[in-house]
Amino acid sequence: MFRTLWVWIGIPLIMIGIVAAMIIYSVNNPTDSIVERMLTYERVFRVIRQHASLLLISMTGATIVGVLGGIMLSRPSLYRAGRVVETIVNIGQTVPSIAILALFYTILGMGFRVAVFALFLYSILPILRNTFAGIDGVDYSIIEAARGMGMHPLRILTKIELPIAFPIIVAGFRTAIVINVGAATLATFIGGGGLGDLIVTGLAVRREMIILNGAALAALSAILLDYLIGKAEERVVKWS
Repeated sequence: MFRTLWVWIGIPLIMIGIVAAMIIYSVNNPTDSIVERMLTYERVFRVIRQHASLLLISMTGATIVGVLGGIMLSRPSLYRAGRVVETIVNIGQTVPSIAILALFYTILGMGFRVAVFALFLYSILPILRNTFAGIDGVDYSIIEAARGMGMHPLRILTKIELPIAFPIIVAGFRTAIVINVGAATLATFIGGGGLGDLIVTGLAVRREMIILNGAALAALSAILLDYLIGKAEERVVKWS
């Protein structure tokens, strides 16, 4: 019981405590007047809220579209199209996130919504790819056996294909969320806000303390989310 509480609460609390201590120290011990003016509780909490909003909205949409799209493309009638889409997705994943944001800036302009839309499209790729690959990797003999027992295709999908593919789907989600946390720092270049504001501001005024706060918050956020999703995956797999 204690081990479980430590895994789920203790380690995340330590990470959050490190972040909180860093913010408190930086705000209360500025190196000069510029840092004092640029690094305040109000500004730090504002960029954290913006970053969380970018992440939550884009990942919610990407998860829904990515999983549903992967399921549709894994169906026998669309299998060939699924292979083509998988190849396109693999190529698309090599495109730098800054290029995606720049592309949508030239098409749609600047702002929070444009940044969310660009992050949403970029986050779909690993989720869609892993959902398709996970379902495609299910042993065909298992599906044939289920059909022989008279199971409906929808029941086969929900009771056999998705549970078997679940670890691979979650791996895609973990990849997407870590990528998203990092890519969201670039949203500042198209007026999307987020932790990138601190990094860019720190670079502009040449103050390492401001840069460190933005970069550390983004890095620790990615580590914490990846850790929690990994533990949740382990619990679900053991339960199932």
